[in-house]
Amino acid sequence: MSFCVKDILRMQVAPALGCTEPVAVALAAAAARAVLPGRPERVDLWVDPNIYKNGLAVIIPGTGGLSGLDLAGALGVFGGDASLGLEVLEPLDEESVQAARALVRDGGVSLNLLQDQRGLFIRAEVFDGSHVAEAVVRDMHDNVVSVSLDGTVLPRAQTSSTIAASSEMPRLEAWIKALSLADLVRLLDDLDDEDREFLMEGVRTNMRLAEHGLKFGPGLGIGKALDRLVRQKLVCRDMILAARILTSAASDARMGGVKLPAMSSAGSGNHGLTAILPIWAIREFITCEEKDVLEAMALSHLVTAYVKAHTGRLSAICGCSVAAGAGASAGIAYLLGGNLAHVAGAIKNIIEDLAGVICDGAKAGCSLKLATAAGTAVQAALFSLQGVNVMDTDGIIGASPEETMQNIGMLSTEGMIETDRTILKIMLAKRFSGF
Repeated sequence: MSFCVKDILRMQVAPALGCTEPVAVALAAAAARAVLPGRPERVDLWVDPNIYKNGLAVIIPGTGGLSGLDLAGALGVFGGDASLGLEVLEPLDEESVQAARALVRDGGVSLNLLQDQRGLFIRAEVFDGSHVAEAVVRDMHDNVVSVSLDGTVLPRAQTSSTIAASSEMPRLEAWIKALSLADLVRLLDDLDDEDREFLMEGVRTNMRLAEHGLKFGPGLGIGKALDRLVRQKLVCRDMILAARILTSAASDARMGGVKLPAMSSAGSGNHGLTAILPIWAIREFITCEEKDVLEAMALSHLVTAYVKAHTGRLSAICGCSVAAGAGASAGIAYLLGGNLAHVAGAIKNIIEDLAGVICDGAKAGCSLKLATAAGTAVQAALFSLQGVNVMDTDGIIGASPEETMQNIGMLSTEGMIETDRTILKIMLAKRFSGF
């Protein structure tokens, strides 16, 4: 079975309100709540280690700065709308937030870590005193694979209407893993006006976050700080810094809990920021048409999806750096007029540079990593266009960009399992010691 570029964009790119890990927990809880006859009295949650890691400290939008997967589950129950998918928490209001906080405060939510679970997994059980409803999310953040009431699995028509077509994703990933970089570039020929408008909506969505970050400096305020350095003439605004400013400012807003959606890529809002905003940032420095920019963004999403098909949705490696970063570098090289060899060189350059960046959960500090990824993506493309390319004999770099991206997948899925456990162990020790 083969797919087209429209299929990839439809399945890999979507708006998401808030960090996708707590959002996925809220979605599971909301899907269970939707079929529960009475008022919820208790919520029990089970999550895999990477969902746990990424939801431990990140602020949930619409809560006034609160965090926690237990709270996310309660918010899904009292204020979530499962039909909205990754924007499940959009309807939150003060009343639902207070109800969720009260449930958590009174011990009505239990959060259970499935230490040995591999792959994305969430199970939510919601009780009303007489009945129990259960929803399971698996493999993808918005993929509710089942909803049951009192042990009886309900037909799909009685569950959330926005559930992703889970049966398609494994086939899509198997198909895309068999493609070459040349194949990915050829897919750009199939973009139509509908695809371009969708890609442009991604720009508008992520730019709203960037503009908020630059205006108000939420989160760590990395983007606003970089912009202030330019205004003070302490640094010069060039392509690299422009990409860093926009991307980190958007991440500041998103990680700071601003109630604005991000256009995600491969299941991650921060991936979407990295895949889109560096390309948008550099357009003002060159001569190009909007059509060229949107094609470059499409290539960025395609390469991001290719890398994530090899690494998995969640891992010990920072996907914003190596997956979305590779996508952005490919798109930038393409937008700057590079040929296939230049695009390949850009991908290999950034993977050599950032392969060691770990994922230690979603939090305000992600803005630093996105600033690095965005700037390095531009640098990797510029180097490649100048004939500076990492040699095939270096470390994990392969003879081709495909082999290089496959190697990063092997490193992620086989080589860093214990690293992932150690990261979580450190984070849990901090949490239980009161930090």
